[in-house]
Amino acid sequence: METRKIDVSVVIPCRNEKKYISKCLDSFLNQNYSKELYEILVCDGMSDDGTRDIIREYEAKYDNVHLVDNKGLTAPKAMNEGIRYSKAKSIIIFGAHAYADSNFIKNNMKLLYRNDEIGCVGGTLETISENDKGKAIALAMSSPFGVGNALFRYATEEMYVDTVAFGGYKREVLDDIGYFDDELVRNQDDEINFRVTKGGYKILLSPEIKATYYSRGSFKKLWRQYFQYGFWKVRVMQKHGRTPSVRHLVPMAFVLGNIGAAILSFLFKPIFYIWMVVLGLYIIGDLVSSLKLTKGKRKLLKYIPIVFPILHFSYGIGFLDGLINFYLLKSNKKIDKNMKTSR
Repeated sequence: METRKIDVSVVIPCRNEKKYISKCLDSFLNQNYSKELYEILVCDGMSDDGTRDIIREYEAKYDNVHLVDNKGLTAPKAMNEGIRYSKAKSIIIFGAHAYADSNFIKNNMKLLYRNDEIGCVGGTLETISENDKGKAIALAMSSPFGVGNALFRYATEEMYVDTVAFGGYKREVLDDIGYFDDELVRNQDDEINFRVTKGGYKILLSPEIKATYYSRGSFKKLWRQYFQYGFWKVRVMQKHGRTPSVRHLVPMAFVLGNIGAAILSFLFKPIFYIWMVVLGLYIIGDLVSSLKLTKGKRKLLKYIPIVFPILHFSYGIGFLDGLINFYLLKSNKKIDKNMKTSR
């Protein structure tokens, strides 16, 4: 039997995503791109909630859907399983907790092969949720006040950047720079994209590449997510011997500033007043941003002012924890065995 030659493999890390996997797969089965030219590889971390049964149903019905076992459980191991399984000239990384625009593959391929300099492309993420708390989180994650210059959250113009979410890669680039670092529970995208640019390739962000992502629906899950982002950012920094961009350092500085000011206020009264002014300016920024974001959605106003501090403090504290563990204690934290492989 002749092996079908394809252009691109869509690699989807997944674990226990029964609620979302069908919509994700349907979005890729309805692409404005010939089904003969792409495949969908769902790299599942041995789900036990019925997700695997759903994937098998799609696999039986569609020739270009395949279930790939990820016994390593974590997201980067799932991505690497998919890349090794694929024989395509291009790899697109996606997430089971999201769905793609109908032109997603077409625009990825068009932009990825625009010129030889480009090694990776990505687009903008519209973040949504199914409850009010999650909708507030989604709005905050699409705001510069919430996520700084994470341009893939809100960019409106095409530009070269240092990282993207759900990247599309030329296989020759991955073969050159290496695959995903499977030690990293979070920040795998940032780490591999650093190697893309270090290898002399460019990363193109374009609003033409569109996807929709379901945000966390609880403050506890959001805190955990951004704490891990901060924590593993330090490991990336340590591995490559570089200082991260300013936006990664601001939350840590904010946390340290508040801790230091609180302690020094007992010794020097003027510091207390300076601290209150700075804290007051932050609160004003929080409220102004919240009011702008909730224009026409006032029922979300009771949540968003809480979301911003969660984003900033959890990331900052996670970053500090990473500095302590990776630099001071020189130890690696064990990866939570229950960590989802979905994105």
